[in-house]
Amino acid sequence: MNFTKEQKETLMQLAFDQADLAQQQNEIPIGAVVVDADGNVLGTGYNRRELDQDAIKHAEVIAIQEACAKLGTWRLENCAIFVTLEPCPMCAGAIINSRLAQVYYGAHDPKAGAAGSVVNLFTVEKFNHHPEVFPGLYEGKASQILKDFFGAIRQKRKAAKDLKKN
Repeated sequence: MNFTKEQKETLMQLAFDQADLAQQQNEIPIGAVVVDADGNVLGTGYNRRELDQDAIKHAEVIAIQEACAKLGTWRLENCAIFVTLEPCPMCAGAIINSRLAQVYYGAHDPKAGAAGSVVNLFTVEKFNHHPEVFPGLYEGKASQILKDFFGAIRQKRKAAKDLKKN
């Protein structure tokens, strides 16, 4: 699959739109979009762990589930995923198991990234599938969204702590 620069920009913006939906609901702002080889959207997702109180409700898993349902198969062999943050080990496993051909992601995740930051599950030889990985797509924007989100949380906690002192 060879997406044009314009297609990548559009698809990543759709992932950012999903991240925005998460943030509006006080979820960590991570969004994902699964597309076919022509760039047609098959599934979208954003983090819903807090909303659903479900540890596996990550953006990638939700987008993959939606794409599988739309296509009527678990095999997403000619598909790609665009995600705002480097997949964690669980999401990398879902990507491998669903046979996604390509992974595009924005920000690196130094605490849980499974596409090279902490570990690279996509290059483990014993796995039977190895997607192509394109890291750092709109990394600055993706990183800033997360920094702003966590910065706001820290400010709220500090303000609450200061209020208790007074």
